[in-house]
Amino acid sequence: MIEHIKRAADYLREKGVAEPVAAVILGTGLGERFVTTVEQKLVIPYAEIPHFPISTVESHHGKLIFGTVRDRKVLVMQGRFHYYEGYTLQQVAFPVRVMKALDTKYLLISNASGNLNRAWKAGEIMVVDDHINLQPDNPLRGKNLDALGPRFPDMSRPYSPFLNDRLFDAARRRGLILRKGVYAAVLGPNLETRAEYRFLRTIGADAVGMSTVPEVIVANHAGLPCCAVSVLTDNCDPDNLNPISLDEIIAVSKAAEPKLADLFCDVIGELQ
Repeated sequence: MIEHIKRAADYLREKGVAEPVAAVILGTGLGERFVTTVEQKLVIPYAEIPHFPISTVESHHGKLIFGTVRDRKVLVMQGRFHYYEGYTLQQVAFPVRVMKALDTKYLLISNASGNLNRAWKAGEIMVVDDHINLQPDNPLRGKNLDALGPRFPDMSRPYSPFLNDRLFDAARRRGLILRKGVYAAVLGPNLETRAEYRFLRTIGADAVGMSTVPEVIVANHAGLPCCAVSVLTDNCDPDNLNPISLDEIIAVSKAAEPKLADLFCDVIGELQ
């Protein structure tokens, strides 16, 4: 693992990637608008990076982008990896290890998720305050590599209060409403049944998705402060549940993407 991380990081350094202030992982339907804000772009396909997985989901572009946002150096994943694609969770979170090896200071994550909170509605944005991990594995399973982090990392505050405060400050300045809640990570790729939505609401989840948590666990293990923002793409009310397609989910994500891009740019502009 350590050798693979080193090879990937060395390759990116040779390409010109150096000490990003922030890294960004863009989720489903969220890969277009933010990328247009990146200046002095260097675009590297995942397939060219040693030991990097390759995106297999059609809405994930599979490109690593390095450049500047508000004069801050940023590293952007335009598309992420999922356990349901057949990768191990170690592979899913491998890019976070590489970000840390490149001396990245902060990690901002986005995802598309289902809305479980009846007081909210599709199209709104939720800042993740905590999560429930229902995926059937853990990216830290196996022998711990002490050079990467502790055997038993603390998860009492997995999402950086500093970054979350910056998100809410930026939203207030722009007059945007941000929700704050709990994200449940499930395996996928199928969407949930009515009974599963009831279960998720019962255990305290406000939103449900198939990503994010593996990257957050590894970021905490590595000591990389992170935050995550969910675009709520559909209302998961088990008593009034309508079928939904990936195209509809992507359409809602794209409609909310300009707000998310503005928030991320504002936050990155405040980072040092």
